[in-house]
Amino acid sequence: MSSDLSERIERLARLVHNEAHAESLKPVHWEVLRYLARANSVSRSPKGVTAFLGLTKGTVSQTLMALERKRLLSRQERAGDARGICLNLTTDGVDALSRDPLNALDDALGALGKRDCDALSQGLERLLDQMIKRRGGTPFGVCHTCRHFQSGQPDFCDLLKLAIAKDDTDRICMEHEAAGAAV
Repeated sequence: MSSDLSERIERLARLVHNEAHAESLKPVHWEVLRYLARANSVSRSPKGVTAFLGLTKGTVSQTLMALERKRLLSRQERAGDARGICLNLTTDGVDALSRDPLNALDDALGALGKRDCDALSQGLERLLDQMIKRRGGTPFGVCHTCRHFQSGQPDFCDLLKLAIAKDDTDRICMEHEAAGAAV
Protein backbone atom coordinates (compact mmCIF):
# COMPACT_ATOMS: atom_id res chain seq x y z
CA MET A 1 0.00 0.00 0.00
CA SER A 2 2.70 2.50 0.93
CA SER A 3 4.36 2.06 -2.48
CA ASP A 4 1.09 2.90 -4.27
CA LEU A 5 0.58 5.87 -1.98
CA SER A 6 4.15 7.08 -2.48
CA GLU A 7 3.71 6.86 -6.24
CA ARG A 8 0.44 8.79 -6.08
CA ILE A 9 2.04 11.53 -3.99
CA GLU A 10 4.95 11.72 -6.43
CA ARG A 11 2.61 11.84 -9.45
CA LEU A 12 0.51 14.56 -7.85
CA ALA A 13 3.66 16.53 -7.03
CA ARG A 14 4.82 16.18 -10.65
CA LEU A 15 1.47 17.44 -12.00
CA VAL A 16 1.60 20.45 -9.69
CA HIS A 17 5.28 21.04 -10.46
CA ASN A 18 4.66 21.00 -14.21
CA GLU A 19 1.97 23.67 -13.89
CA ALA A 20 4.35 25.87 -11.91
CA HIS A 21 6.16 27.08 -15.03
CA ALA A 22 3.61 29.86 -15.44
CA GLU A 23 4.03 33.62 -15.72
CA SER A 24 7.72 33.25 -16.64
CA LEU A 25 8.41 31.92 -13.16
CA LYS A 26 10.03 28.65 -12.12
CA PRO A 27 8.54 26.33 -9.50
CA VAL A 28 11.10 27.49 -6.92
CA HIS A 29 10.03 31.11 -7.52
CA TRP A 30 6.44 30.22 -6.65
CA GLU A 31 7.62 28.35 -3.55
CA VAL A 32 9.52 31.40 -2.30
CA LEU A 33 6.59 33.73 -2.98
CA ARG A 34 4.23 31.39 -1.10
CA TYR A 35 6.63 31.12 1.81
CA LEU A 36 7.06 34.89 2.10
CA ALA A 37 3.27 35.34 2.05
CA ARG A 38 2.90 32.91 4.99
CA ALA A 39 5.99 33.69 7.08
CA ASN A 40 6.17 36.11 9.99
CA SER A 41 8.52 39.08 9.81
CA VAL A 42 11.24 37.29 11.81
CA SER A 43 11.25 34.39 9.33
CA ARG A 44 11.09 36.39 6.09
CA SER A 45 14.84 36.21 5.57
CA PRO A 46 17.20 34.38 3.23
CA LYS A 47 17.99 32.01 6.12
CA GLY A 48 14.27 31.34 6.65
CA VAL A 49 13.71 30.63 2.95
CA THR A 50 16.72 28.29 2.92
CA ALA A 51 15.54 26.36 5.99
CA PHE A 52 11.87 26.15 4.98
CA LEU A 53 12.47 25.01 1.42
CA GLY A 54 15.50 22.84 2.23
CA LEU A 55 17.57 24.45 -0.52
CA THR A 56 21.20 25.50 -0.68
CA LYS A 57 22.21 29.07 0.15
CA GLY A 58 23.38 29.51 -3.46
CA THR A 59 20.05 28.42 -4.93
CA VAL A 60 18.18 30.73 -2.56
CA SER A 61 20.50 33.64 -3.34
CA GLN A 62 20.01 33.22 -7.11
CA THR A 63 16.26 32.79 -6.68
CA LEU A 64 15.92 35.91 -4.54
CA MET A 65 17.93 37.96 -7.06
CA ALA A 66 15.67 36.73 -9.89
CA LEU A 67 12.52 37.66 -7.92
CA GLU A 68 13.97 41.08 -7.15
CA ARG A 69 14.75 41.66 -10.86
CA LYS A 70 11.12 40.74 -11.61
CA ARG A 71 10.07 43.23 -8.91
CA LEU A 72 8.16 40.55 -6.98
CA LEU A 73 10.05 41.02 -3.72
CA SER A 74 12.11 43.65 -1.99
CA ARG A 75 14.79 43.54 0.70
CA GLN A 76 14.63 45.72 3.77
CA GLU A 77 17.45 46.07 6.28
CA ARG A 78 16.47 45.45 9.87
CA ALA A 79 17.71 48.51 11.71
CA GLY A 80 19.66 47.50 14.81
CA ASP A 81 18.83 43.82 14.30
CA ALA A 82 21.49 41.15 13.90
CA ARG A 83 19.20 39.04 11.66
CA GLY A 84 19.95 41.51 8.87
CA ILE A 85 17.44 41.41 6.04
CA CYS A 86 13.66 41.17 5.86
CA LEU A 87 12.22 40.03 2.54
CA ASN A 88 8.85 41.47 1.58
CA LEU A 89 6.49 40.78 -1.27
CA THR A 90 5.91 43.79 -3.47
CA THR A 91 2.46 44.67 -4.80
CA ASP A 92 3.41 42.79 -7.99
CA GLY A 93 4.43 39.78 -5.88
CA VAL A 94 1.08 39.73 -4.09
CA ASP A 95 -0.66 40.13 -7.45
CA ALA A 96 1.32 37.21 -8.94
CA LEU A 97 0.23 34.98 -6.05
CA SER A 98 -3.40 35.66 -6.93
CA ARG A 99 -2.62 33.77 -10.16
CA ASP A 100 -0.62 31.01 -8.46
CA PRO A 101 -0.82 27.73 -10.41
CA LEU A 102 -1.30 25.98 -7.05
CA ASN A 103 -4.82 27.45 -7.01
CA ALA A 104 -5.89 24.62 -9.36
CA LEU A 105 -4.91 22.10 -6.69
CA ASP A 106 -6.80 24.12 -4.09
CA ASP A 107 -9.88 23.94 -6.31
CA ALA A 108 -9.52 20.16 -6.69
CA LEU A 109 -9.09 19.77 -2.93
CA GLY A 110 -12.24 21.84 -2.38
CA ALA A 111 -14.17 19.27 -4.39
CA LEU A 112 -13.17 16.53 -1.92
CA GLY A 113 -15.24 17.90 0.94
CA LYS A 114 -14.25 19.05 4.42
CA ARG A 115 -13.97 15.62 6.09
CA ASP A 116 -11.68 14.18 3.40
CA CYS A 117 -9.59 17.37 3.30
CA ASP A 118 -9.18 17.39 7.08
CA ALA A 119 -8.10 13.73 7.14
CA LEU A 120 -5.71 14.28 4.23
CA SER A 121 -4.28 17.40 5.86
CA GLN A 122 -3.64 15.63 9.17
CA GLY A 123 -2.00 12.66 7.49
CA LEU A 124 0.18 14.78 5.24
CA GLU A 125 1.21 16.97 8.19
CA ARG A 126 2.44 13.90 10.09
CA LEU A 127 4.20 12.62 6.97
CA LEU A 128 5.85 15.98 6.36
CA ASP A 129 6.99 16.17 9.99
CA GLN A 130 8.57 12.71 9.70
CA MET A 131 10.37 13.62 6.48
CA ILE A 132 11.65 16.90 7.91
CA LYS A 133 12.94 15.15 11.05
CA ARG A 134 14.59 12.48 8.93
CA ARG A 135 16.52 15.18 7.05
CA GLY A 136 17.35 17.10 10.22
CA GLY A 137 15.35 20.06 8.96
CA THR A 138 13.55 22.86 10.77
CA PRO A 139 9.88 22.07 11.49
CA PHE A 140 8.43 25.63 11.42
CA GLY A 141 4.97 26.24 12.83
CA VAL A 142 2.41 28.95 13.50
CA CYS A 143 3.63 31.52 16.01
CA HIS A 144 0.71 31.40 18.45
CA THR A 145 1.14 27.61 18.87
CA CYS A 146 4.78 27.97 19.98
CA ARG A 147 5.97 27.34 23.53
CA HIS A 148 7.79 30.70 23.44
CA PHE A 149 4.65 32.67 22.53
CA GLN A 150 3.22 34.90 25.23
CA SER A 151 -0.17 36.43 24.62
CA GLY A 152 -0.52 40.01 25.73
CA GLN A 153 -0.47 43.64 24.71
CA PRO A 154 1.69 43.27 22.72
CA ASP A 155 2.16 39.56 22.09
CA PHE A 156 5.73 38.52 22.83
CA CYS A 157 8.30 35.89 21.79
CA ASP A 158 10.22 34.83 24.88
CA LEU A 159 12.91 33.11 22.79
CA LEU A 160 13.79 36.14 20.66
CA LYS A 161 12.75 38.69 23.30
CA LEU A 162 10.68 40.53 20.70
CA ALA A 163 7.19 41.97 20.58
CA ILE A 164 5.12 40.20 17.93
CA ALA A 165 2.81 42.13 15.63
CA LYS A 166 -0.79 40.84 15.73
CA ASP A 167 -0.71 39.96 12.03
CA ASP A 168 2.38 37.77 12.66
CA THR A 169 0.80 35.51 15.29
CA ASP A 170 -1.00 33.42 12.63
CA ARG A 171 2.07 33.14 10.40
CA ILE A 172 4.75 30.48 10.28
CA CYS A 173 8.00 30.96 12.19
CA MET A 174 11.38 29.29 11.73
CA GLU A 175 12.03 29.47 15.49
CA HIS A 176 8.82 27.56 16.32
CA GLU A 177 8.82 24.91 19.05
CA ALA A 178 5.51 23.21 19.66
CA ALA A 179 3.86 24.08 22.98
CA GLY A 180 4.47 21.22 25.40
CA ALA A 181 7.70 20.24 23.59
CA ALA A 182 10.58 19.06 25.75
CA VAL A 183 13.20 21.69 26.58
